[in-house]
Amino acid sequence: MANLTINGKAFDVDVEPDTPLLWVIRENIGLTGTKYGCGIAQCGACTVHVDGVAMRSCGVQVSEASGKQITTIEGLASDAGLHKVQQAWIDNDVPQCGYCQTGMIMAVAALLKEKPKPTDQDIDEAITNICRCGTFQQVRQAIHLATNV
Repeated sequence: MANLTINGKAFDVDVEPDTPLLWVIRENIGLTGTKYGCGIAQCGACTVHVDGVAMRSCGVQVSEASGKQITTIEGLASDAGLHKVQQAWIDNDVPQCGYCQTGMIMAVAALLKEKPKPTDQDIDEAITNICRCGTFQQVRQAIHLATNV
């Protein structure tokens, strides 16, 4: 039995300790905003925050996440409204197909928490998520837009 706190809510899930966190979030908890992309923690579509750190949930065992604070895209916004990165994505018309965008937004939100005014080099080093549509220029513009909020 794993005890997880996801988006501020407690969940007890009966899964094997080596089950990827991604599958627990999607299949056991029912939060499908976190996407499966590659299964080897390379593409970033499954990015969530674990104790505030952006992590690729397909590469995190549920036993490693037990007892930690997990935030998914569904928990990023607050009662006050969308997170500034979510709003910048909308304002800058970033997504094309949109599949990778939830993971990208989660990675960017973690970056901005650590570095509120990242340089282009900071962005290149921290945001290694893959977008098959190639919206990287719009992503960079949206990141800079979010820093001005």
